[in-house]
Amino acid sequence: MDEILIRGGKRLAGDVRISGAKNSALPILASTILGGGECVITNLPRVVDVLTMGKLLGILGATVSHEGNRAVIQVDAIESTEAPYDLVKTMRASVLVLGPLVARWGEAKVSLPGGCAIGSRPVNLHLAGLAKLGADISIEHGYITARAKRLRGERIYCDTPTVTGTENLMMAATLAEGVTTLENAAKEPEIVDLAEFLVKRGARIRGAGTDEIVIEGVRELHGGNHDVIPDRIEAGTYLAAAAVTQGDVIATHCRPGHLEAVLMKLREAGADVQEGNDHVRLTMPDKLRGTDIRTLPFPGFPTDMQAQMVALLSLAEGTSVVTETVFESRFMHVEELRRMGANIRVEGNRLVVTGRKQLTGAP
Repeated sequence: MDEILIRGGKRLAGDVRISGAKNSALPILASTILGGGECVITNLPRVVDVLTMGKLLGILGATVSHEGNRAVIQVDAIESTEAPYDLVKTMRASVLVLGPLVARWGEAKVSLPGGCAIGSRPVNLHLAGLAKLGADISIEHGYITARAKRLRGERIYCDTPTVTGTENLMMAATLAEGVTTLENAAKEPEIVDLAEFLVKRGARIRGAGTDEIVIEGVRELHGGNHDVIPDRIEAGTYLAAAAVTQGDVIATHCRPGHLEAVLMKLREAGADVQEGNDHVRLTMPDKLRGTDIRTLPFPGFPTDMQAQMVALLSLAEGTSVVTETVFESRFMHVEELRRMGANIRVEGNRLVVTGRKQLTGAP
């Protein structure tokens, strides 16, 4: 799809079923490399990155059958331990095969990642952790190479809570000899989902969702079935769109507990939010109000919802301050919103947003 044409000015109302979380699906798919047997993954979102990960697994030697939101994967043998540049350049999450490959097959060669451009998102924390587990790491000609006969457990302190770094090291540690402890680990629900899938397959992991994860290495993993958790960012995006249009929207098949920070800010902005076991309903009894937002690692306000809320605050009464603490240079949307009439001022890692009554369409 080259372009999306949007005719605005309509109130959104109705139900929307939330897809599976891409940021959970990708590490879960990568983790199938860790063991033999059949893995059946359901509730996969129908997005390009999921298809790309399936292609990468196929190149490595996996048997992949993908239909709709379901994939059947088997990795009983390997044809290659190299994740080529042509695929990795399109999706930063390709680096997630690094830990599983070196843990099970003793070698991995992965092109330095591409994917979305959000400032500097280095993989040095992944590499330092794998080196501490005993891998021999080198970088040449744009490729990371990792080798190890068998990884060994170690205590690893992450300088910053990195989601993909935590996932990569947790996967690698499942087959390491001895016990690995990840300190200052990321706590995102997607990490918990990955850990639950690995445990189903025979891994020994405790503490996922806290800042200390303990992994007791095992010799091998078997197959398993898993249903990917709902996408909290997709749910938050639909709810924000409902608020902007003074709408009435029910996000179904979601987990409200994963959305607490987002729901709190929507309430502060004037929304009436009602939570059920697996759904959230948002209505707007009054006008949007400004509110301040500071992005933080989970359970704080997610950086992936920052742009959506800036759009919302552009139409809210008053002035709001949005502070981005997770990624640098994540304000690419600001110029586009300004073209639509938004009043936004950039001050370092902060945005000062003064609401307008209406924005206008722009190409």
